[in-house]
Amino acid sequence: MIPHSYATDTQTKSIELASTVAAAVSPAQIASACAAVDSYLRKHSPDQQRWFFSITFPALICRIFGFDDSLPPSAATKRHPSNGWIDVSASANDSELAGRIFNLLSPNGLLLSSISGVDRLSLVKYVFPNERLPEWVRYMLQNEQDCYVLSDLCPLFKNRIKEDFVKGSPYQVQLNVFEYYLFWFVYYPVCRGNSEGSETVKVQQTKKFRLENWSYSIPGLSSIKREIEKKTEGNLYLRLLYAYLHSFVPSQDLYVHQPYRSSLLHYSPGYDGSSIERAEFVINTMIHFWLVDNDFSPLSPGLCKATGVTFPFKSVLGETPPTSGLGDVINVFIKYLNLSSLEATNGPSQSEYVKSPGWKVSGSFDVAKPRDAVLGMQSIGSWNLLIQRPLFRFILRTFLFCPVESSIKNASQAFSVWINYLEPWSISFEEFADLNETLGLPTGSSSTHVTKSSAPGYGSSWQGFVLDNYLFYSSLVMHFVGFAHKFLHTDAEMIVQMVSKVIHILTSSAELMDLIKNVDTVFHLKSAESSKSKLAALSRYVPTIRQQLQDWEYGLCESDADGSFLHENWNKDLRLFADGEDGGQQLLQLFLLRAESELQSISGVNLSLNLQHLDSLKSQLSQLFGGPITKSSPETPQSRNHHQSRDEIFKPRSFNNQIGAEVKYKAGFVPSQDEIAWLAPFLVKLSGQLNEKLGLSRVDCNQGGGGWSYVEVQGDVYGAKGTLKVVLCCLVSLVGWVVECGLLLMRRFGLRVNLRVLASKRIALLLFLVVAFYVLKKAFI
Repeated sequence: MIPHSYATDTQTKSIELASTVAAAVSPAQIASACAAVDSYLRKHSPDQQRWFFSITFPALICRIFGFDDSLPPSAATKRHPSNGWIDVSASANDSELAGRIFNLLSPNGLLLSSISGVDRLSLVKYVFPNERLPEWVRYMLQNEQDCYVLSDLCPLFKNRIKEDFVKGSPYQVQLNVFEYYLFWFVYYPVCRGNSEGSETVKVQQTKKFRLENWSYSIPGLSSIKREIEKKTEGNLYLRLLYAYLHSFVPSQDLYVHQPYRSSLLHYSPGYDGSSIERAEFVINTMIHFWLVDNDFSPLSPGLCKATGVTFPFKSVLGETPPTSGLGDVINVFIKYLNLSSLEATNGPSQSEYVKSPGWKVSGSFDVAKPRDAVLGMQSIGSWNLLIQRPLFRFILRTFLFCPVESSIKNASQAFSVWINYLEPWSISFEEFADLNETLGLPTGSSSTHVTKSSAPGYGSSWQGFVLDNYLFYSSLVMHFVGFAHKFLHTDAEMIVQMVSKVIHILTSSAELMDLIKNVDTVFHLKSAESSKSKLAALSRYVPTIRQQLQDWEYGLCESDADGSFLHENWNKDLRLFADGEDGGQQLLQLFLLRAESELQSISGVNLSLNLQHLDSLKSQLSQLFGGPITKSSPETPQSRNHHQSRDEIFKPRSFNNQIGAEVKYKAGFVPSQDEIAWLAPFLVKLSGQLNEKLGLSRVDCNQGGGGWSYVEVQGDVYGAKGTLKVVLCCLVSLVGWVVECGLLLMRRFGLRVNLRVLASKRIALLLFLVVAFYVLKKAFI
């Protein structure tokens, strides 16, 4: 038992140390505070550190990440956490200070070692604030029944949700010291992204606008290939992220932690289940904070249906895009997890990974299977099963819900994540050599299964990965084509390069391209035909792909997003190689025509180079579809009308004087956040009716101006009454002539009446204030 006087002394020292940490804002003070924390932990064993983790540690977290407990959560989110130690070291560009902070927070450092010791003794428990949790979890914690569901279906919160008998909130998330620290560590980029997202400045949609930052965030589109790697090496948070992944999540040593992965019943006596549990906790924390967060379908619909659970989040979260600014951290996260796929592909059990489709569970846990079975399935496919669905929905929601008139930095980062995930064979252990060197880790792979001399590129050993992630290579490509059409007018050069990058990956290997085509062929064959086909070996993957298609794209389709052009119920079929008007070949052919028009309208010094890129894209598409992409097909009157209406939707902005004859507004119109929800659709419909009445919905380029209006005076004009009559007639005729000329100009240039601007909340508030002021003035004066 610790003497009372000694306990009081440690409490006093902890309070003093907490004051020192809280006051550390300059680089010198931060370095001194780090040294003080290190000194305290060296002098006290884990059983003597209760007061440190009760008093000092919460203050240390606030100072490291720049959180301010004195502010309410809403204000803290809007406030950029620039006073944290991580941000101070970055702004000061002080490598020595960054090294001190890294040594303090390193997984091999004294702080994390003390945390492990305290957790073994179960000395301290923390309550993580509900308002900092992922959005869907916040709603679940408000209901007792949902809390039980959350604990049963989501491994991250299993045995961590407890009743709160002290405060008003009924349920709370209780964590040990390591879990508490990791939650705050993962929440840090979310907080930064929310603050940056709320301060996003809308961009102007002009022909001269160029997204210069895209070239630095999209791999393969930048002339400086090492830009992202240098950014990773110099970013303290990314270095810590990689260090934690390397220490807590096995990739190369995955087989060591699960020696009997082929058996679900036997484990060696030295099997350490806590390592796998800790790795699962780290992965699930990052998934739910970064990828899921505000997704209205956080768990698999099949799993929810089997357990009788419903999530009414779509009406609350709606078409909310993912948190912005997470591209860099997710890229490091995905790249590292793909290393385990690389190990699994080169490992001795590769045949088991490729030839066993029965273990696929659509990226979610099956409650009917025991925990050991789940662990066994994860070992075969490494960590890929856990991230498939959240990552797919993260990328798709970013493409669908990216506002046209706002910064699309988040979309470019999601594109970068997608490209990295599509090419796991291009990732190697040597890619992290510089990071390993800065962390004092071996620069090469210690795995005996990885052959460094093998040339990077797709091979037959990656067939299992592609089949397991087939929707990333097919359905998501089609959704991205819709995104490219939607933002082509913003920067045609960059959009063409992005589409070229995706098509280049699909056509980079004849074996990969044949595999994608063959799976699509088998997918559309009837069961009897597919069993007789030469591709019968692939038919067993079709049920899994169908399930993933309905699961991963649940509730997501272009018909719910602004600028839609695809059909409802999009998640019922694969359309990349379809022959219809909404198939991949037709939509990409239309994209080429629009892109060529946009590039020629820009007519800059890079016109010839841009046209060469477009020709290269045409050749790649011809290779993908097995024929000329711009070939003309015989048209029927019905198909001609369909082409006409589809072309009108994608009419380039430079052709605004040639807009089609009809304008149709979506019945499922969704207003923006700055508009009144019920007023915007009404004003849109009213604008359409006015345009029909005024003849603005039809364009007649040969329509000439009508004859000049004039007033013919009959007889002589006598007296003031006659003169006034003539003047009034002249004024009415003049007004009519002005209105007619205005309508004529509007028809000629394709302009229309748009009353939607009146649905703005600012205008409505201004009108309300004016009316209120007028009423009050009449009432009291």
